[in-house]
Amino acid sequence: MDITVLTQVTGILGPFAWVMGIILNGIYEFLSIFGIPNIALCIVIFTFVIKMLMLPLTIKQQKGSRLSAKMNPEIQKVQAKYKGKKDQASMQKQQAEMQEIYAKYGSSPLSGCLPLLISLPIMFALYRVIYAVPAYVNDVKSLYDVIAQGVINIQGFPEALAQFLKDNAIAVNTTAFSEALTLGHMDVATNKLIDIFAQFKTANWEVFILKDTWNANYLQFLTSDNLTALQNFVSGINVKEAVEQIIHINRFIGNNLNILDAPGFTFPGILIPLAAAGSQFAQSKLMMAATPQSTSDDTPGAQSLKTMNTVMPVVSGIFCTFLPIGVGIYWIASSVVQIVQQIFINKYLDKTDIDDMIAKSVAKSNKRKEKYGVVKGNTMANVAKKTTKAIDVSSKTTSETKTSNKEKEASNYKKSNVSYAAGSIAANANILKRDSDKGDKK
Repeated sequence: MDITVLTQVTGILGPFAWVMGIILNGIYEFLSIFGIPNIALCIVIFTFVIKMLMLPLTIKQQKGSRLSAKMNPEIQKVQAKYKGKKDQASMQKQQAEMQEIYAKYGSSPLSGCLPLLISLPIMFALYRVIYAVPAYVNDVKSLYDVIAQGVINIQGFPEALAQFLKDNAIAVNTTAFSEALTLGHMDVATNKLIDIFAQFKTANWEVFILKDTWNANYLQFLTSDNLTALQNFVSGINVKEAVEQIIHINRFIGNNLNILDAPGFTFPGILIPLAAAGSQFAQSKLMMAATPQSTSDDTPGAQSLKTMNTVMPVVSGIFCTFLPIGVGIYWIASSVVQIVQQIFINKYLDKTDIDDMIAKSVAKSNKRKEKYGVVKGNTMANVAKKTTKAIDVSSKTTSETKTSNKEKEASNYKKSNVSYAAGSIAANANILKRDSDKGDKK
């Protein structure tokens, strides 16, 4: 895979996006064998593959949800027991009792976060790959490359392109492209130009390849000869074929929709946001039904969850109305795959005895503890109790020893020839004198 395209994700998301790019490229090439190269279909299959790879994490998260539902009543009792108590002793006792409950179920406060922490970078990288298909699919990049290579050497084209983008309300920054060209980094400049072209919608391409589009208004950037060269190139057969192929591979549902276009509120585009909202709503309902509710409906947590499961699909539908159709296709495909997965996961978990699930969870937890040197069976409460007892005994012993020695020394005043009142200044002075005499003898 060509990794020089600058829209590829770097940093912590880079490895995730790179792997997904390989998968997406493989799917596209596979479909091309059968003469159906289509980005929308690639996104659907791509989403299915990624969701299946993440299935173990999904099952782990669902198991964790069921364990939490079983455990939460005990957690809530402890929280109610210490409600309003902010002193250190009460907080330590609450924490110790909570840890005992988690140990009882082989769980931890952070166990439910692990699958989410792993899936989040995958999700973020997934969006970036979908937004930058030419950066990851070699055959798609080649189509854009035909156009980029032809115009990049025409003197004055970067400035003319910036004006074209402004005239057609295409919000793309050309600074990186111009800087790379100025520095003579032609490979980088070509890739950045492909990045710009990748943001073109169907209407933008149709205007771009019209010879009359590049008219005398662009002579401020292009000489007459360069303007003629640009007009002839963009209206040439090779460029038109490349543009037609780009539009073709981005089509969805015949010629009516393009994955780079926003669906808007017209038919059939409006079906995309409606389907996205509906599928996400069905998915959230199925997931709620899969997890036993340990809290009543009038609790703030339950109400917040219900509100979120109602509002989020609506918000997603609104976003899909204005975002490229490709994003909506991904959301729909993702929800449909997760609905199917959830049905089978529910059947699997319904057949699994919760007590067996708890026993396995405890066994795994004990294994982890042994691995990290934590003695099996030592709960936080016991450790805290032993530690506190040790501190108390130690403190008491030290204090008692000091007091005993002091009293013993103070009482020795009677062994001298002179009697002093116990604890008096004279008695203490006599003790100091005797200690001093002993030191002199030594």
